Amino acid sequence: MDQTETFWHSLAIEKVFNQLKSKQTGLLDDEAKLRRLKSGFNELPKKKKLTKLQLLLAQFKSALVYILIIAAAISFFLGEHVDVYVIAAAIFINVVVGFIQENKAQRALEKLSKMVVPEVKVIRDGQELKIRAKDLVLGDIIHLEAGDRIAADARLFEAIEMETSEAALTGESSPVDKQVKVLDRGVVLAERINMIYSGTLVTKGRGKAVVVNTGIKTEIGRIAGLLKEIEEELTPLQKKLNIFSKHLGFFILFLSIAILVLGITTGRDFVMMFNTAVAVAVAAIPEGLLVAVTVILALGMQSILKKKALVRKLVAAETLGSTTVICTDKTGTLTLGEMRVVEVITDSSNINIIESAKKIIPSTLAEGFLLLQIGMLCNDAVVPESNLKESQVLGSGTEKALMMAGMQIGVRPNDLNKQYNRLDEIPFSSERKYMATLHHKPDRGNIIYFKGAPEKIIKAAEFIKQGDRKVKIYKDKREEIISKYEKLSQRGLRVLAFGYKPAPEDLKKLEENDELFKGLVIVGFAAIADPLRKTVKQTLEETNKAGIKTVMITGDNKITAKTIAKELGLNCQSENVLEGEDLSKLDDIQLAEKVNQISIYARVTPKDKLRIVHAWQNRGEVVAMTGDGVNDAPALKRADVGIAFGSGSDVAKETADLVLLNNSFNTIVAAVKQGRVIYENIKKVILYLLSDSFSEVILIFGSLAFGLPLPLLPAQILWINLVTDGFPHIALTLEKGEKEIMSEPPQERKKPILDFERRLLIGVISFFTAVSTLGIFYYFWKVVGDLELARTVTFVALGVDSLLYVFSCRTLRHSIFNSHFFANRYLLLAVILGGVLQVSAVYVPFFQKLLRTVPLGAFEWLFIGGVSIMVIMLIEIIKWIFIARHKV
Repeated sequence: MDQTETFWHSLAIEKVFNQLKSKQTGLLDDEAKLRRLKSGFNELPKKKKLTKLQLLLAQFKSALVYILIIAAAISFFLGEHVDVYVIAAAIFINVVVGFIQENKAQRALEKLSKMVVPEVKVIRDGQELKIRAKDLVLGDIIHLEAGDRIAADARLFEAIEMETSEAALTGESSPVDKQVKVLDRGVVLAERINMIYSGTLVTKGRGKAVVVNTGIKTEIGRIAGLLKEIEEELTPLQKKLNIFSKHLGFFILFLSIAILVLGITTGRDFVMMFNTAVAVAVAAIPEGLLVAVTVILALGMQSILKKKALVRKLVAAETLGSTTVICTDKTGTLTLGEMRVVEVITDSSNINIIESAKKIIPSTLAEGFLLLQIGMLCNDAVVPESNLKESQVLGSGTEKALMMAGMQIGVRPNDLNKQYNRLDEIPFSSERKYMATLHHKPDRGNIIYFKGAPEKIIKAAEFIKQGDRKVKIYKDKREEIISKYEKLSQRGLRVLAFGYKPAPEDLKKLEENDELFKGLVIVGFAAIADPLRKTVKQTLEETNKAGIKTVMITGDNKITAKTIAKELGLNCQSENVLEGEDLSKLDDIQLAEKVNQISIYARVTPKDKLRIVHAWQNRGEVVAMTGDGVNDAPALKRADVGIAFGSGSDVAKETADLVLLNNSFNTIVAAVKQGRVIYENIKKVILYLLSDSFSEVILIFGSLAFGLPLPLLPAQILWINLVTDGFPHIALTLEKGEKEIMSEPPQERKKPILDFERRLLIGVISFFTAVSTLGIFYYFWKVVGDLELARTVTFVALGVDSLLYVFSCRTLRHSIFNSHFFANRYLLLAVILGGVLQVSAVYVPFFQKLLRTVPLGAFEWLFIGGVSIMVIMLIEIIKWIFIARHKV
């Protein structure tokens, strides 16, 4: 029988051993070696890393790069070597910057990756020994203790007070109490208490199990199989830039052919017209755009990294800004990912310990302090004496939470244990539902502390602690105590009750009998949960304000999910919640129709997460998916932006586009904001460069239409595009973003990179600039009669004009007179430097020879200044209309 089809949890352990041809004393070592040769190593197929050469070649996959390569080839064919060098430089900068950034991200991710399970304890030849986890085979007997990470899927046949954390696999935040009893065949994965799974963690107790699945056949392996089925897709920016580049390419081709045909039909020389057509193509191609986009993305990556998030791919940095839906895992993402005491409830107080731990003081009147002290003493969690950091506490999730709560109020556990010497204990078990410990303190004598299920402690208690005295419990008081407990349970919290009783001085051993609980004083309850991260609620409010919908997806039960959602302010009415069982009954069409109504998904599987992400994408949304577990990996890959936590599984980090190094959900909003800044800056650069390029195109086209000489030479066009405009458009990449950027809805997936307003501005700027400079050219050529002077004035006018209207291109939300003029110092420096270079082009002999320019006088500069002022005023009038329209 195929191992993946066997329901091991539903078989008696004898049948499990028979089917695997194994026994409790383990396999013989020779047999294990034969099995490993047959089945292979116990490891998942690793994703092949891109070599440096592959990473370098990947930078050429862009329609803009292809256009530039074609332009360089044509220029080389025509002998225009200067043009070839300049275009090649643009391509080189793009490739080098992109390679450096993505290689740096890949190396950083490799440093984050760690070996999850290096060694395991197995029984071979009847003896216990340690072997590499990859050498495990079917039928191996593994021995597990608290703190061990499980290396393969296995069926338990011995479990002593054993609990495991399966959050990385199932999304369930609470530890799972493991037992060996046979289960029904239809029990879901999260409830198979007699099974343990690869990649999960033993948090308490010990046990033995027989390996039933290894490698790709484990539950983690099945998820890895889902990853293979998902194809890599282009990001929204890549799609938009490719569409933009194709349209630009076709437009340039059409213009070039039109000019060539127009020239030939009017009787002009074919070679001259072919060179002219190439000049127009050179004018239309914004050579600097490719470099600018790469620099913007690279700077965005670095900015996001400073906020403790690692972007793995250059283009993914922008996609964050286009995100419209965040599908977020609950455990470890919205919550801390571990159990904590969130409330301490006594007769006279109800304290949120997460927010108000300092209110609990070491006083005989502080019932809360006594409760937490009991929680630390009646506890088997271990805190290394050399290091009292909370992360070093070892034990079950519940006992660790109690120990950490005591440490939070300043109690040192090892000092406390020295004061209250433990003499004996009755360990907790699921059958007895309580734990009791006997302690001796020199100035107080013997005392017994209790912790356990509320119904057990409440029923046994005779007194209740009120301040520094104990009060007899009567019917009304007992009902009041029960009511408090029930209210906590209804909120999806895990509740424990605590109590104590004095003990005789000569008592040395605890006995389970009716006398044990006689005189018990109940102190109160501790409510335990996986609490929210501190800033997550505020962060979700910010994402909502930014027009981003947040959807919570969890493996937890419906009650726990709704409790967390209510705290977060998410819609948690019945119609907004969907469980995995109900989700499986919907086909893809029904899910797509309903998906925008659902804010909470509970008890979901990895396949469910994939379907949810895909349903949103089918509605045209740009989806970000957060998660840290292995079970999140397929959805992370399917999403437009996969976001993993640095403390998460290696599989999740390898699959994600963004890795949060500080595990803070707040970092996601910072990254989204930076993504929007990136997208805005790309649009600013495109607006600026195309306005300049199309001005040149219209100018050349107009000169041909009216039978005039070329007003610009190819070298002059390249100088303006790459030298004069080069510094300002690179400085635009350093814009920090406007304050309104997170108050507006995200960009729609299908919306083109240039909206109507920017297309209109490009058209107006290009047309007006071209007409005015063509008029200048005509005047100086016809009236003054100097072609070189006419070309020089036209050349300088275009350069200076673009240097000045760059300030108008900085923002469409504000007038140039209302924007912070000195906010981008780099832009001011870039314009000054560009101006110096443009002046040098007409006064320095070397540049005069290269660009065929002549010196200009004050009269010519007046013409140039007049054109620049008129263009800026026209842009500002159009912007004022746009701003007024948006305010209505």
